[in-house]
Amino acid sequence: MDLSIISGDLTAEQAEKFEKYYNLLVEWNEVMNLTAITEPDEVALRHFADSLTILPYIDRICERIANEGKKDGAVTLVDVGTGAGFPGIPIKIMRPEINITLLDSLKKRLGFLDNVIGQLGLSGVTTVHARAEDAGKNGKYREKYDIAVARAVAPMNILSEYCIPLVRKSGCFIAMKGPAEEEFSRAVKVLGGETEADDVFEIGETQKLVRRIICVNKIAETPPRYPRKAGVPSRQPL
Repeated sequence: MDLSIISGDLTAEQAEKFEKYYNLLVEWNEVMNLTAITEPDEVALRHFADSLTILPYIDRICERIANEGKKDGAVTLVDVGTGAGFPGIPIKIMRPEINITLLDSLKKRLGFLDNVIGQLGLSGVTTVHARAEDAGKNGKYREKYDIAVARAVAPMNILSEYCIPLVRKSGCFIAMKGPAEEEFSRAVKVLGGETEADDVFEIGETQKLVRRIICVNKIAETPPRYPRKAGVPSRQPL
């Protein structure tokens, strides 16, 4: 696997973790549906490198939190609809100081992720079995995270209702999307957010991958009625 596409300055420990993660992904994929992408360099580009496109945004948020002097303990991040662990696990490998919650509605996938966490020796990573709408209503998770991230699991107006309720006021929601234009400003505003960045760029050299990153600041608390009951956001988008 060509890990140079991920970063030119990976430590030996980080490279070993990515290799081990890849091997576990391929092994478990034989018995459960984790990914259609299994060729080593494709995984390096489309899963690992792609996951890390949001790292500069995360670093800026962490720097802002540090400068504000308001945060006690580690920065917290929730990966909503994490699937096979993207982008949460690659972020954890590169930024081990961040406390990460991997949220998914399928228990079997979380079994895989618990195995990955153990095999890679990762600490400060928690898996949560829940739908995003239910987690957003649960006081244990609602408005508890500095950062929420999601990787193209739904249109942006739906995704916002899944993720913004989990972010604390002055935190941030980062959406990883394809390049298509979407109208989502009303949903973001209703949920207490304000769009800070909307960037489109390519990653890769021989095989280009187009990625759109939308960064939403949480400027007000989410109204209590949101998120609505499970299934409603996708049937009746804001």
